[in-house]
Amino acid sequence: MGSLKGVVRVVVLALLWGSTFLWIELALRGLSPLQVTFVRCILGALVLAVACRVSGRRFPRGASVWRHIIVAAFFCNALPFALFSLGQQTVDSGLAGVLNATTPLWSMILGLALGSERGLRPVRLTGLVLGFAGVLLVFAPWQTTGRIGWGALAILGAAASYAVAFTYMGRTLVGKGTPTLSLSAGQLVAASGLTALAMPFGGLEPVDAGPVVVIAAVALGVLCTAITFHLTYRIINDEGATNAAVVGYLLPVVSVLLGAIVLGEDLSVRVVLGMAVVLAGVGMTRATQGKAAAPAPASGKEGKGPFATPGEVTAAEDAAGDTPSARPVAAESAR
Repeated sequence: MGSLKGVVRVVVLALLWGSTFLWIELALRGLSPLQVTFVRCILGALVLAVACRVSGRRFPRGASVWRHIIVAAFFCNALPFALFSLGQQTVDSGLAGVLNATTPLWSMILGLALGSERGLRPVRLTGLVLGFAGVLLVFAPWQTTGRIGWGALAILGAAASYAVAFTYMGRTLVGKGTPTLSLSAGQLVAASGLTALAMPFGGLEPVDAGPVVVIAAVALGVLCTAITFHLTYRIINDEGATNAAVVGYLLPVVSVLLGAIVLGEDLSVRVVLGMAVVLAGVGMTRATQGKAAAPAPASGKEGKGPFATPGEVTAAEDAAGDTPSARPVAAESAR
């Protein structure tokens, strides 16, 4: 992983992101799916806005940048967050975490469609087929009964939305001179606005804000959205995009374990086998891509936490930006 700090960051990120599906499950006990999405976006936006203020960063400027941010906010935040909440009305949190791991498969399909995936090796193609065979095993369309159905489709839609978002962000936002913290904050502000526009269509229902629901909502917004959204970029900057992708393999394990231990979720042998096949397929699609070289950390920017301190921002850095050279794989484990 390159360093003990890098290992700790990846483990923390996997724990935080892997717990996302547990917190969604608990928040849905008192909030509608759209309310969960809105609270998650607005709390995440507030945390990152404060972080921008404390670290001396400015929000992105320019109509062109904001147009790209709004598109990214829709596909990376507003839409998938809502689809996860909708899907988990009928899908257990552990299974949701595994279905989220199909994002690299959707990314590969998108790359093939756009022509950016060339010379596809047989092992990667086999992994793609195997991954979706695992999804088919989870769905079990030959069965006439089951709870998975449309909920799993919604979660797969969220994973596909992430793939679209990461490709778009890699082409239009990342590495264009805007600090990553500013981009993260601006994107969650835009996602909050987009979700607010949809509130009249399912977000005005009565709220049952018990202690568990409130704790779950705060954890979702602060830990699983704000901190993870930015911490991913820090891992990419310091350790490289390939190491950041390791989180994608740890996240489903965390979600399944938390679902079984905390919520007592009971997974059938067929679903567990399907999960294993999905993860094996994803692993094969990543195995021979080659390792991205980890960019050297910029001097004086390491920091003592997930956010930079004011003293770490020089005039040159603020003018040039500190955005790492991320690829679409950068946030493949995002949720």
